[in-house]
Amino acid sequence: MRFDIITIFPDFFHGIFGHGVVKRALTNGLIDVSLHDLRGFTHDRHRTVDDRPFGGGEGMVLKPEPLIAAVESLGIAPKAERSSTRETVILLSAQGARFTQSVARELAGLGRVVLLCGRYEGVDERVNELVCDRELSIGDYVLSGGELGAAVIVDAIMRLIPGVLGNEDSSAYESFGHADATFPNDPDGPPRATHGSGGLLDYPHYTRPAEFRGMAVPEVLSGGDHAAIRKWRRERALEKTLRNRPDLIENADLSKEDQALLRRLQGK
Repeated sequence: MRFDIITIFPDFFHGIFGHGVVKRALTNGLIDVSLHDLRGFTHDRHRTVDDRPFGGGEGMVLKPEPLIAAVESLGIAPKAERSSTRETVILLSAQGARFTQSVARELAGLGRVVLLCGRYEGVDERVNELVCDRELSIGDYVLSGGELGAAVIVDAIMRLIPGVLGNEDSSAYESFGHADATFPNDPDGPPRATHGSGGLLDYPHYTRPAEFRGMAVPEVLSGGDHAAIRKWRRERALEKTLRNRPDLIENADLSKEDQALLRRLQGK
């Protein structure tokens, strides 16, 4: 899979993509990331990429000419034809739709993703209308630019590409994993959830030592009862989601047992 990132700070990404899973995916040829300096598509001696907006206002806005020239230089299909070419162009901005795991899964099925790193004051709207398929934001806050968002999106997508993670089931068992992912249970093997997170946050994890600063690992996790462990993990996932992200509960895949526990946790 190929990622193209258009930015005024291409050096920003060298450290981020030089470590961990992303570096391994690049080294193994599972993904390709190309960085494109937006200033290379300007034609004045100051290499100007922004200008004051019509109608007045604070700050500067990225101009349409260099951004559109940068996209067109990539040889990507015209906007109207991309549904059949497995390509997409995305503008990163605070006004975009929220980037979620479901969006990451959708984009992981494509062959090429072009990311335009906007700046905090914005981008000429004609860029969005002429060459972009969508706008995305990584959260409800404002960053200085789209570079951090681009790095987040690349990381989230590439983890879903076959061969990138050592264990192919990992992405399904995590927070926001597939709600409909089902896996066989091995009664002699380690306990596994009966399905993915189903829209809930992941359950708590513990490792050695069994006791640390007076806090012991929950006894159920070392008792060898696989069914009890699965139940405990599901209950703790529901509890943590209710505490940290109650907004996820409404669309979560909840069983009757989950719903009963939820009512108890809410004191109903």
